Amino acid sequence: MRNWRNMGVLAVILAAFSSGFAPGQEAKKSGMLAHMVYFDLKDSSEPARDKLVEACHKYLKSHRGVVFFAAGTMADDLNRDVNVRDFHVSLHLVFQTKADHDRYQSAPAHQQFIKENSANWARVRVFDSYVR
Repeated sequence: MRNWRNMGVLAVILAAFSSGFAPGQEAKKSGMLAHMVYFDLKDSSEPARDKLVEACHKYLKSHRGVVFFAAGTMADDLNRDVNVRDFHVSLHLVFQTKADHDRYQSAPAHQQFIKENSANWARVRVFDSYVR
């Protein structure tokens, strides 16, 4: 009986490696993807910040596979040693899958957002992570 159990475990391990994924890698690729973007603006006035936040809402929140969307300005009143304060506007998207994220990157609305707003970007930082 013990030999059959060991053979079953071996079969599962071989199937995982033959699929091209190391253990745990498949789960990451099929999990949700958090896409966090931090914008540092050339014109960082309140109207310019608000304009970018509105553009995020207009062009970026309704893409297929988005399970969470938020956009806003840095919380000026939070100023602890651990707070990162070198950005003006943040965008937070969580996609159901990496494939949804990949479609978003080339979507016409996302491209239009970039076209209309990138002239005021001094720096853009993107933090992508698999989340559960």
